[in-house]
Amino acid sequence: MARIHLSAPHMGGNELKLIEESFATNYIAPAGPMLARFEKTFVDYVGIPYAVALSSGTAALHLALRMLGVGPGDTIFASTLTFIGGIAPIMYQGAAPVFIDSDTTSWTMDTALLAKALKEAADKKALPKAVMPTDIYGQSCDIDAILDICKPYGIPVIIDCAEALGARYKNRHAGDGALMAAYSFNGNKIITTSGGGMLMSNDPNLIQRARFLSQQARDDAPHYEHTTYGYNYRLSNISAAIGVGQMEVLPERVKRRREIFAHYQTALGDLPGIGFMPEPDYGQGNRWLSVITIDPAKFGASREDLRLALDQADIEARPVWKPMHMQPVFKSSAFVGNDVSAKLFENGLCLPSGTQMTADDLDRVVKVIRSKAKGK
Repeated sequence: MARIHLSAPHMGGNELKLIEESFATNYIAPAGPMLARFEKTFVDYVGIPYAVALSSGTAALHLALRMLGVGPGDTIFASTLTFIGGIAPIMYQGAAPVFIDSDTTSWTMDTALLAKALKEAADKKALPKAVMPTDIYGQSCDIDAILDICKPYGIPVIIDCAEALGARYKNRHAGDGALMAAYSFNGNKIITTSGGGMLMSNDPNLIQRARFLSQQARDDAPHYEHTTYGYNYRLSNISAAIGVGQMEVLPERVKRRREIFAHYQTALGDLPGIGFMPEPDYGQGNRWLSVITIDPAKFGASREDLRLALDQADIEARPVWKPMHMQPVFKSSAFVGNDVSAKLFENGLCLPSGTQMTADDLDRVVKVIRSKAKGK
């Protein structure tokens, strides 16, 4: 039997046609009509009016921090339960992260801890340059609560929505409301451009500036004139063509991911010691990955026991993100929390969630998990 992957790319059918269209018109270089089309399609879907397509979600966050003037001596308050690609841009700018723990109801940034940390920072006259929460596993953070906490201090909010395309917060898309929001199209995301990202904002000047910086900061002149430095961060026209095709099937992909999560709930919910990632009532996640928690004493096996059993059956599963404050590279960074994220890492397991999974694939996963349960 073929290996079941965690989250494999899933093409919709028109991507190759759109790539061929780009080749036929010779728009092979980064700039081209597919790039503009992808950005417009994305704006229309998400509802944030301005966007620039980039080489990665990490590049999007880096540009956001650069435009805020983040530099040495600054701090950024960020989610600890995240992927390092969302934190590395802080280091690129020579700033220091302060990691905020998750709450138990959403697994995103704990707003009570954020409020406490900001008050203490204000008392010390050491407020962060920005707050950067992560929408974890396709679930939006509590945007309005975070904005309300940051507003009295005048602190901008940048949301790492890398995993959350298609997720909803109240009556709007995940990321809408922040000063800037970054999305990812890495190969394992809900849609992909092979690799890529998008930076969005309600402020056209920010996106215009980001576009300028993403193209080596070339000034308006007949020759190459530079009054500042930039980056080679622009998405290519060919990758954008894939993105246009992927956007056509995004609603179906979100629907299918949620169906997969619901299937696991139904098939495994009766097992002692098995829990599922919660969904707060303020929104609806895209369920990018279906995540369970395992209580070893009740279930009869640990998270790692279960992961290895699945791997033995040629099924890919992965532990929940190891919190950034537990990573060796950030051993000296500040952390505000109650070890919620540490417990999620210890007991949390991401199950295969790709939208190409068949009923037989899901049954294979469920069978292995049930076989490890106590008394089964």
